[in-house]
Amino acid sequence: MSDATLDASNASTSSPNGRSLTELLASMRFAISLLTVICIASVIGTVLKQHEPAVNYVNQFGPFWADLFLSLKLNAVYSAWWFLLILAFLVVSTSLCISRHAPKYLADIRNYKENIREKSLNAFHHKAQAELAGAPADEAQRLGKLLVSGGWKVKLQQRDTAAGPGTGWMLAAKAGAANKIGYIAAHTSIVLICLGGLFDGDLIVRAQMLLGGKSPYAGGGLISEVASEHRLSDRNPTFRGNLLVAEGTQSSTAILNQSDGVLLQELPFAIELKKFIVEYYSTGMPKLFASEIVIHDKETGEKKDARVEVNHPASYKGIEIYQSSFDDGGSKVQLQARSFQQGIKPFLVNGEIGGSQKLPANDIGGHPATLEFTALRVLNVENLSGAGGSEVDVRKVDLKHSIESRLGAGNKSSTKRDLRNVGPSITYKLRDASGQAREFVNYMLPVDTGDGQPVYLLGVRETPAEPFRYLRVPVDPEGGIDGFLHLREALSNPALREDAVKRYAKMALDDKRPELAAQLEQSALRALTLFAEGDMKNDQKQVGLQAVSDFIEANVPEAERARAGEVLVRILNGVLYELAQVSREKAGLKAMSPDEKTQNFMTQAVLTLSDVQLYPAPVFFELKNFEQVQASVFQVARAPGRNIVYLGCALLILGVFAMLYVRERRIWIWFAPAQSGEGNGSKATMALSTNRKTLDGDKEFEQLSGKLLGVARDPGGKAA
Repeated sequence: MSDATLDASNASTSSPNGRSLTELLASMRFAISLLTVICIASVIGTVLKQHEPAVNYVNQFGPFWADLFLSLKLNAVYSAWWFLLILAFLVVSTSLCISRHAPKYLADIRNYKENIREKSLNAFHHKAQAELAGAPADEAQRLGKLLVSGGWKVKLQQRDTAAGPGTGWMLAAKAGAANKIGYIAAHTSIVLICLGGLFDGDLIVRAQMLLGGKSPYAGGGLISEVASEHRLSDRNPTFRGNLLVAEGTQSSTAILNQSDGVLLQELPFAIELKKFIVEYYSTGMPKLFASEIVIHDKETGEKKDARVEVNHPASYKGIEIYQSSFDDGGSKVQLQARSFQQGIKPFLVNGEIGGSQKLPANDIGGHPATLEFTALRVLNVENLSGAGGSEVDVRKVDLKHSIESRLGAGNKSSTKRDLRNVGPSITYKLRDASGQAREFVNYMLPVDTGDGQPVYLLGVRETPAEPFRYLRVPVDPEGGIDGFLHLREALSNPALREDAVKRYAKMALDDKRPELAAQLEQSALRALTLFAEGDMKNDQKQVGLQAVSDFIEANVPEAERARAGEVLVRILNGVLYELAQVSREKAGLKAMSPDEKTQNFMTQAVLTLSDVQLYPAPVFFELKNFEQVQASVFQVARAPGRNIVYLGCALLILGVFAMLYVRERRIWIWFAPAQSGEGNGSKATMALSTNRKTLDGDKEFEQLSGKLLGVARDPGGKAA
């Protein structure tokens, strides 16, 4: 656009205001400003995720910034009205520049400028003079042929001189006219690329919404039930939408996301997904995903097999089918509801990913809720390194560090990467009667985190912007979760707690000092009650390790806290071990053996008992069985502007190449008789002009002057 600042005095607009507006639109400053805004918008569109649900922006940036982004359409930059308007202004600005200056450039390409005065040649930087043996006419013909053979275009003009009419000759030659074509091609390419972007953007769709009575659909339900005002015809000249097809099914309606809903785009064919193929790297990231599809033509009934991979789309009737991503196609899952609370019995729930089911209040502790089946992941590769545990005795679980730092079972960090597939997981939401929902993810199989004790991971988060926080439930000796649930239930039973305390006191004293039994039982019961219910005397509702830590801090002098903590922890650990044995007896299970596995189980169990109070739901759901159904997400696009953009890119490459690497050069040689009359030799004056001064220009003129006139050029620019 560097020529946009050329003189515009020949503007055809007659009024001063119109002329000023034309000058503004055709100016280089205006064009550069538009390009700058487009670049900034493109950066925003790349950094900020586009077409996300509004709640995602609220969760990530807060209500104020989310409202600002949505009002400015930054969530859909490339289809925003202001972005399309900027593109339109850029098209107008560049088109004006081309229309005003292209004729001048084209005329300049055709013009040899042979009418230049002979005296003007002496003002050029590159000039030379020489005496030639032949007459002016003969020398002009001879040198003209030499230049033509070197790729120059030549024109001769006969002039009058003092020696007589027609005795002088002006030779005008030019080369590198493609440089001017480069300017025109570069400007035209910008217009074509912008027009292609406008055609393939939302301009046509928005025009149909504005003039054709179409409107986005913001509701839910089946696609077949959506009214016609929310549907676009299969003759729509340009669109770009997404199409989800599950294995064994077919679909012919694409979804066009809008800021306030969706539009449904009918396709002239249906896509049937025969098989979805996915391969993974060791990190769990997809390495390859492809779809084997059948295209069913609605008009002719023709069937066409095709394979769609990333970067290898299929094409049918001018519509490109791209492999965008993959999703769940409605997998069947069976979940079992379990609870850490008393009085809630286990029950089975069957559902489908993407569906939901209401849970009666009586089944989940008195408050009705809706279970939403969100996702099923068969492959989960996690970093599980660095999660080690303590070498501990079964009757001395070392909880001192946990008490002092007040860390729970979900606060374990890793420093090394140890990627392992931990098996299937189910993600679901529990939505209460007010519409608020929490998201949960539970793993089907136990996970060995590296400390020797496998655990079931129960994840929860309040919003999609947060990471999942995990409760680690230890696997019992039978390989399930029942052993821990029995222990949790026994901890809530005062009678079983008293039974465990008596067992602990009897085993700890070994009948050697019966006079201390009552005192030890009292201390042990106090510690266990504090762990289970908190400090009720001081209205302290914290339970678990937090309650023990707060009790020590509030009742023991600072100098004695370390020793008191060790004693209290030793007692608490012994009582919990006995409580676990009591709970197993009550459930009809075999007593645990005092070995390393039991040590690991009790260590994790105590940590989990401390954290389980923070689990924000009355029930959790185990994945018991599933039938996976894969689905492909295709992007379907009819893009007539694509070829226009390709042409614009080709012109841009050619134009930039011509402007940077092609130099426009012009040569003039004036032949005048050396003496009066003809046939007595001639005097030649040569000059060269170029659009860029380079060392190559100096060298070229030296070679040309030597070849044509037989003279060398000194550093000062004169003939030697």
